[in-house]
Amino acid sequence: MLKSHPERYGAVIVTLHWLTAILILTLFISGFSAVANAGSPDESLFLRIHVPVGITVLVLTVARLAWWWLADRKPLPIASVPRWQEGLARAVHVTLYLILFAMFGSGIALMALSGAGAVLFGTGTLPDFTTLTPFTVHGGGAILLLLLLVLHSGAALYHHFIRHDGIFARMWYSRDSSNVKR
Repeated sequence: MLKSHPERYGAVIVTLHWLTAILILTLFISGFSAVANAGSPDESLFLRIHVPVGITVLVLTVARLAWWWLADRKPLPIASVPRWQEGLARAVHVTLYLILFAMFGSGIALMALSGAGAVLFGTGTLPDFTTLTPFTVHGGGAILLLLLLVLHSGAALYHHFIRHDGIFARMWYSRDSSNVKR
């Protein structure tokens, strides 16, 4: 099923979720590698990976939000999950989106203010990004995003391996809802 139903997420959201997760991991690797290799020729290589992947994550995030607002509804909460956990999960998700958009904005600002766009096409030199104000937002946002994603992943694993309540299964491809406890 493309759309979500009361017990699980649909194929569109599942695909967007996991594709975005893989791409965000790529962003962490390329971004932290670019910083670790600042001033070396490898920095521009990592930037050539980081920028288009970041733009792809922006497009997928906007598509995901548009899908929610225009075409789909989230599944119902699982009855066995305490209300405070449901509220915390909602707050983490909203915060993840806010940080992602701060990352998109600060990344675009870094490229615009630095004039480093030419490097993406193999010409020009890279500036010292750390001297630009958006670098603080982008770097700090990356650390906050990483921490929230560890919390998010840890919660999913807790629900899957300890509570066995089927939350993890809701975000995977299947027509069988029997493993989701109501």
